[in-house]
Amino acid sequence: MVRVVGGGLAGSEAAWQLASAGVEVELVEMRPGTTTPAHRSGDLGELVCSNSLRSDNPTNAIGLLKREMEVMGSLVMAAARAAAIPAGDALAVDRRTFSDHISHALDGHPLVRIVREEATALPEGPAILATGPLTSPVLHQAIETLLGEGSLSFFDAIAPLVAADSLDLSVLFAASRYGKGGSADYLNAPLDHDQYVAFVVALREAETVPLRELERDIPHFEGCLPIEVLAERGLDTLRYGPMKSVGLENPHTGRRPYAVVQLRQDDLAAEHYNLVGFQTRMTIGAQKRVLRLIPGLATARFTRFGMVHRNSFVCAPRHLDAQLRIRAHPSLRLAGQLTGVEGYLESAACGLLAGLYLAAERHGAAVSPLVHWTAHGGLVRHLTERPPHRFQPANVAWGLMTEPPIPLPRDKGHRRKLAGAAALAEIARWRATFPFPVPNPRAAVPVKA
Repeated sequence: MVRVVGGGLAGSEAAWQLASAGVEVELVEMRPGTTTPAHRSGDLGELVCSNSLRSDNPTNAIGLLKREMEVMGSLVMAAARAAAIPAGDALAVDRRTFSDHISHALDGHPLVRIVREEATALPEGPAILATGPLTSPVLHQAIETLLGEGSLSFFDAIAPLVAADSLDLSVLFAASRYGKGGSADYLNAPLDHDQYVAFVVALREAETVPLRELERDIPHFEGCLPIEVLAERGLDTLRYGPMKSVGLENPHTGRRPYAVVQLRQDDLAAEHYNLVGFQTRMTIGAQKRVLRLIPGLATARFTRFGMVHRNSFVCAPRHLDAQLRIRAHPSLRLAGQLTGVEGYLESAACGLLAGLYLAAERHGAAVSPLVHWTAHGGLVRHLTERPPHRFQPANVAWGLMTEPPIPLPRDKGHRRKLAGAAALAEIARWRATFPFPVPNPRAAVPVKA
């Protein structure tokens, strides 16, 4: 039996891959007995920030990563397809349905035993540590002791949720940017010039949750900055960021608004909406006051307020090998955001790889390295080849990948289409070299047609 510590996306995916390869797994999750500042339940695979898994376009790096994961029988991707809700060309999910599918698949697997307790020491023997950026303090200290250095940290933020029945639909309009996806998958709050300026001024004056003395030098993650931090960078920063109005036309006026706040459906029943890109560390009182300045949200009822939380990760290029093993402790692998990847699916992809590598090891099989012109290989390249002094969390991107050994045209769209097809073919070939078949998550998760 092997132990996987952490029941988030990375740990759940690792446990699924191991069990599907015939390896007995003990999956250790401390929730709900011990929780974190960001979690709200004890569910496996709980999404703590956005409910969006980002673009589903295969010419985007994250779209390619999704398809590579599906080629390898990903449980997380099967659950996402089954829990999908309208979100334009993005893949967004109903949080509860998503985690229910993951929990059901693992709880019902005969080779998986779920243990609800807090791990207070690094696991012995072959194991995967996937405790995420919110690793408990005692385990965090154990990792620091093993690696001989302090962990790196940054602040991440969460956007608020509002109740659908508290929104003024006579002011909001339904549309997707450029009519993508279902063409009307978002609610949009239009702002004119004066409304936008007043909103930015209110943001700059809003009270924020104070940081403790030891936290003041910790940076925010640039890919998920609080809106009040963006507002301080310039009057137009928000208008060219999360409040951009390009690709949208207000049907009430027939014109593009000066700025827009988009609200994305957060559940299948469409009872809750997420303020897209509106991560914040404003106090609760400030959130109520400032966010209700947004047209259509004057009487908004908040079902979750925004918040910030501290994330931790290791300096992977210094401590991990290409199979995600800790060099100083080769029987222990890391997976998920703790490695220094950023994003739900990047975390799950690391869990998938860690599970596959450990399953192959248990079968006594040698595994060839992933080529770097696949999305998964690009993530491994980031974790192992980035200069340690410049290492920071990263989402999957074409820039992390090398070019495939095939002729590619100059046109970017066609180029990425061919590169993506080559990556998928390579991932399928690579996965076929393992001594156990690709799992079928459809047998555990009722994927939508």
